[in-house]
Amino acid sequence: MTLLSRILGFVRDMVLAQQFGATYAADAFLVAFRIPNLLRRLFAEGAFSQAFVPVLAEYKSQRSQAEVKALVDRAAGTLAAAVLLVTIFAVLAAPLIVYVVAPGFRTDADKLAVTQQMLRITFPYLLFISLAAFTGAVLNTWERFWVPAFTPVLLNVCMIVMALWAAPYFAQPVVAVAWGVFLGGVVQLAFQLPQVARLGLLPRPRFAWHDRGVRRIMALMGPAIFGVSVSQINLLINTMLASFLPTGSVSWLYYSDRLLEFPLGIFGIALGTVILPYLSERHAQGAGEQFSGLLDWALRGAVVITLPAAVGLTILAGPILATLFQYGKMTPRDVEMAMLSTMVYAPGILGFTLVKVLAPGYFARQDTRTPVRIGVICVLANFFINIVIIWPLMKLGIGHVGLAFATAFTGFLNAALLYVGLRRRGIYSPGPGWLKFWMQLLCASALMAAVVWVGRGDLDRWIAWTAWQRAWHLALWVAAGMASYWMALRVVGVRWKDVTAGGAPV
Repeated sequence: MTLLSRILGFVRDMVLAQQFGATYAADAFLVAFRIPNLLRRLFAEGAFSQAFVPVLAEYKSQRSQAEVKALVDRAAGTLAAAVLLVTIFAVLAAPLIVYVVAPGFRTDADKLAVTQQMLRITFPYLLFISLAAFTGAVLNTWERFWVPAFTPVLLNVCMIVMALWAAPYFAQPVVAVAWGVFLGGVVQLAFQLPQVARLGLLPRPRFAWHDRGVRRIMALMGPAIFGVSVSQINLLINTMLASFLPTGSVSWLYYSDRLLEFPLGIFGIALGTVILPYLSERHAQGAGEQFSGLLDWALRGAVVITLPAAVGLTILAGPILATLFQYGKMTPRDVEMAMLSTMVYAPGILGFTLVKVLAPGYFARQDTRTPVRIGVICVLANFFINIVIIWPLMKLGIGHVGLAFATAFTGFLNAALLYVGLRRRGIYSPGPGWLKFWMQLLCASALMAAVVWVGRGDLDRWIAWTAWQRAWHLALWVAAGMASYWMALRVVGVRWKDVTAGGAPV
């Protein structure tokens, strides 16, 4: 389901690139969409889910069905009330928010005005998607993983339909896509409610701030807001800085980020989502050895997939961007500039994925303070690196590349600090054979890199080709890279059973 969602996400971005390119309208929409999207990850599938699932899993294993239902009702009501207040404030204060988040837009009156208009349209999406993430957390805890994983497909469909068929009827066509975001939030929530009702847990929201379970969730959620959303906060900082860069910089970084989100979403986020309820149950049962084994299993699976993904995306950044996005208003220069940021971003896939696996090791134990401390360090590091390198790169006309480098670096820093913390506390003990495993993966990835490098060729050739020529050449070399990687793994002695054995959930 996540794979289907990501494919539709690519289709959506292809449509946006064709219709709006890297123009001021595209920059304005992406800022207006990014702000509620950031808060979605703070209020919804990020901090709230990480705080809610461990408490809900504990209630599921230790309390009655009536107590579980009461917790669901009270948590839903409290979350809805909090997000509703934030939404109302944001709609009223849209001009101020745009001034703060994208201060560089103040020099362009048209860009500033359309950004403010679209922010008022997109922000209510936060309310609907927060409630959808709440119901998704319930479904994940009851191991109905496919439903929450499928719902982003509905958002992508709504945005595509509005961009292709509704946009011509708007004075500013890009505003239609903002309405697609609003509609997508409503549809996603409506799709999940019947699924929750089948579990007998359809929420009847009740505001209950003083409920003991709700207060536990809120106490865990406060620090988790920072800890789980470090990468999103870094992206927001990057958006603020990119608003001072030439028009198109926000869009170039967006398309680079979307390429990273594909492997990260398919495997990293999905893996982190799946293991959290299992880790929470292991912790509630006091099964420390199984807890560590499950983390070890998840880390092996994450590395074996994302290491070659990072290598392949670094090499094929230009061909992939040209094949997916270089149509309509997306110019060859836009592809070249996005390629530079993608090549710097791409290695960060490994760090971001490891964070998605390691962070649940803390949240499952209801420890949100440690990731917060680590998050503070990473945000400060990101800001410091940006300040140091962005200005020299601006003189070269590639300031956005510095923003991408800082984000990738802090992804690795975040993962390293989370790992060290788990080891020092004795929560995680690596299984045997990790050094050999790393060497095997590096050898296989090096062979794959050599294969796809041959197929990459010159970017001008890809830009000159037709869409069909680009597509079949890219498919050919991606397939060749995958085949060479898996064959190399077998040659160096890695078998799939070596990756999936151990602490896999059953």
